[in-house]
Amino acid sequence: MENLLFDVSDGVGIITLNRPKSLNALNPALMTELGVLLTEQADAGLTALIVTGAGDRAFAAGADISSMSTMSAIEAEAFSAHGQSVLHQLETFPAPTIAAVKGFALGGGCEVAMACDLVLAAPTAVFGQPEVSLGVIPGFGGTQRLARRVGRQRALELMLTGRNVRAEEAVSIGIALKVVDEGDVMDAAKSLAARISKNGPAAVRWVKQVVHETEGRDAESGMSAERSLFALCFSTHDQKEGMNAFLEKRKAEFQNK
Repeated sequence: MENLLFDVSDGVGIITLNRPKSLNALNPALMTELGVLLTEQADAGLTALIVTGAGDRAFAAGADISSMSTMSAIEAEAFSAHGQSVLHQLETFPAPTIAAVKGFALGGGCEVAMACDLVLAAPTAVFGQPEVSLGVIPGFGGTQRLARRVGRQRALELMLTGRNVRAEEAVSIGIALKVVDEGDVMDAAKSLAARISKNGPAAVRWVKQVVHETEGRDAESGMSAERSLFALCFSTHDQKEGMNAFLEKRKAEFQNK
């Protein structure tokens, strides 16, 4: 891969957007590589997936303007559709996903971060959807995910003005989970991933699945989906191991089955 780095450590995958000279801007080649990688790793049994950017200046400063500036409307629609498809893969990746954000996460970079389940921000992190300043709108799902995270009114204010928000405000309005003030944001992401990985793998996947699949649905259908997956847990070895370990006052040894 020319535009990404990928590593696995203790069952946790780490994707690094690797175009530091371009502030990790999202060009078509990077998005294609990301889609292929997510497809390859979807069934690899990862317990968590971390996404970060190379260098300290940017998570991803946005989509690559140089590659977009000469697009026709037809080409732009195809570019948007491809980006939306890849970020849908990231959003629905079976394992929990964590964005470790340093520096700029603007435009497409903010859209990548918001497609992750959890967002950790370094004090230097800056988030925003400033596309209107370029005469366009978000195209990789930003209009939808930002409104879900921060509410309709705040999302409109951010997208209509193109205003960026720094780490503390990003946490206060719901774009990010927390600011990592002490230590490196990647270390914090790895620690969070390790804590998640200690739990029953199937239960972790199903928590993510039921939350994602029932978002925006009525309460009754959401409860029904929760009930079905709760019951499915009781067909697994790990449910028996987890509950027996609790009763026997020992550490559970989950086997992902």
